[in-house]
Amino acid sequence: MIQRYFGLNHLPFDRALPPADLFQSQGWQELSARLDYIVKTRSLGVITGEIGAGKSTAIRALASRLDPIRHPFLYIADSALEPRGFYREVLAQFGITPAFHQRDARRQFDHAFLDAYENQGKQPVLAIDEAHLLSTSMLAETRFLTSFRFDSLSPFAFILVGQPELRSTLRLRTFEAIRQRVGVRYHLSGLQESETKAYIEHSLKRAGATRPLFTDAAISQIHTIARGIPRVINTLCAACLLDVCTQNGQAVDTENVQRAQLEYEQI
Repeated sequence: MIQRYFGLNHLPFDRALPPADLFQSQGWQELSARLDYIVKTRSLGVITGEIGAGKSTAIRALASRLDPIRHPFLYIADSALEPRGFYREVLAQFGITPAFHQRDARRQFDHAFLDAYENQGKQPVLAIDEAHLLSTSMLAETRFLTSFRFDSLSPFAFILVGQPELRSTLRLRTFEAIRQRVGVRYHLSGLQESETKAYIEHSLKRAGATRPLFTDAAISQIHTIARGIPRVINTLCAACLLDVCTQNGQAVDTENVQRAQLEYEQI
């Protein structure tokens, strides 16, 4: 409906964007640079951000620009992850049948990553998403994941991605040994208002819009409601465009935003 009404090539504000089409805010560029540094130095990195800020999207973009031969990418997003399940999942992604017992699986993990680094010229990248939900035992296990050869070697890049409480958890004395090993820390914030405007215009242009479809006042209102969080901006903008269609309007104004906000806040 939106496409036909506004003469667009496809729906704007769709989350399934090719990495090359993603909007690159200042924060996005800074995060991308740090992710590249984590890979280059085979560091432990902790990436945090509010829900919908674009953390997982940034990880997806990182995976798309890595050479899959040199940097095998392993991604895990499991809030109920425990050490035994972790080793089984990683080994399975690595093409290895995991041992039944956790201790044996850990040995397989160590051997696989060392062999990849020393004998195959590979530097794997391991990312755990939703890391703020990890159990105490799984977080504690990450200390062993970064201790190769008496803590003198790092054969892979390791990225923990989660909401802001992940940082709070790692500040606990229990996890001091892990926190000291973190080489890169970055928090992805929401967009600035000027970036929200550029983000909306970018999304519309990519969808084939040939004229402005949001007034400046509407964009300012959307930014305030969404606090610059891209996922919320997407939801509100799509709802606003649909509202314009049903009202036979020409462009999104503050009244459309108000109605979209009411629908958004009812859920």
